[in-house]
Amino acid sequence: MSRLRSVSPARSALFALVAAASLATAGCGGGLSVEKDSRSAATLFNERCSGCHSLKSANAYGSKPTGQLEGGERTNGPNFNVRKVARDDVLYAIRNGGFSGAIMPANIVTGQDAETLAGFLEEYSGAERTSQAGGP
Repeated sequence: MSRLRSVSPARSALFALVAAASLATAGCGGGLSVEKDSRSAATLFNERCSGCHSLKSANAYGSKPTGQLEGGERTNGPNFNVRKVARDDVLYAIRNGGFSGAIMPANIVTGQDAETLAGFLEEYSGAERTSQAGGP
């Protein structure tokens, strides 16, 4: 005779939270404020870069505490909401582990993923800087 396994309340709550998050992201596109064609790039940025970099278009908030503008941990990478980057600079940083080589792993994405990410950052980076300056 088989025995039923009991599920802890914490595990049940975790399953419910995951299910709710899945339903929420399915219904609203994951909260990403990008064109439909760029969602895979936004997801890629979120998965590979959001631990250190911020970009609202990819629902990525880096490792820096909210409101902290200066200093911080070594893993606080550039905030791409305010920093505008060119495609070639992104590809250089991806291949070489950033510009200082201090903390970012080289080749965190490769091939077509790197190309996709570079195009995405070129298009969506610097949006807050542009809006603050009264630009388009």
